Amino acid sequence: MTVRNAVIVGGSGGIGKTCGAALVERGYDVVLMARREEQLRAAGAEIGARTLVADASDPVGFASALAELGHVDLLVHAGGVLGGTYARKQTFEQWRTTISANLDSCFVVTHAALPLMRPGSRFIFLSSSAAHEPMPGRTAYSAAKAGMNAFARALALEVDRDGINVNIVTPGPVETEMLQDVPFEMYAITAHDVAEAVAWLDTVAPAVDLPEIRLNAVVRGPSARPPVVPLEVRRRAGDS
Repeated sequence: MTVRNAVIVGGSGGIGKTCGAALVERGYDVVLMARREEQLRAAGAEIGARTLVADASDPVGFASALAELGHVDLLVHAGGVLGGTYARKQTFEQWRTTISANLDSCFVVTHAALPLMRPGSRFIFLSSSAAHEPMPGRTAYSAAKAGMNAFARALALEVDRDGINVNIVTPGPVETEMLQDVPFEMYAITAHDVAEAVAWLDTVAPAVDLPEIRLNAVVRGPSARPPVVPLEVRRRAGDS
């Protein structure tokens, strides 16, 4: 049986690394990609994955690095940043940084991967509930994630003729380091929850179009987990 490879963009930590670990456990040849070499190498060693250092803001460099693989069966776009602030306070530079990391990267990654894909290959884009429920104070992030979803759906209509599938996983709050700057308590799912959804998606028959999976935490009943209290909330409580 041929081993299926999986490229995780933004694989040096958080949800990306967790997705990589879940796929390694299932027998995939996993390749983690990120721009910070030291952190990336450590993540690869921890989960037993290969690594490729590449920056998704550099189209030429990223394509050159990815081409080393020869082909791509599964590409998971897990890169991005929770950046920006209120529109009246935000600079254009802050806006561009957030848009570039979360949306421009979708094009860079896709453009590099498509020549290496074949019938049965799949893209999975990790989005955010902000794509559907925009967050005040995160105008650029909300716009970028909405754009990611639109990009992915348009891409799906372009590549279905090639036998390539495109899926979106849209989680609500996820308990990662990124969440620690949020100034309120919330119910959250875990990175493992997202990774399990990603791994399952690649078992769906190529003949099935499954545009998007939305994941949110259960907030009532015996299955509900305790709410997450971010570091910023604890800091403000200490200051009061």
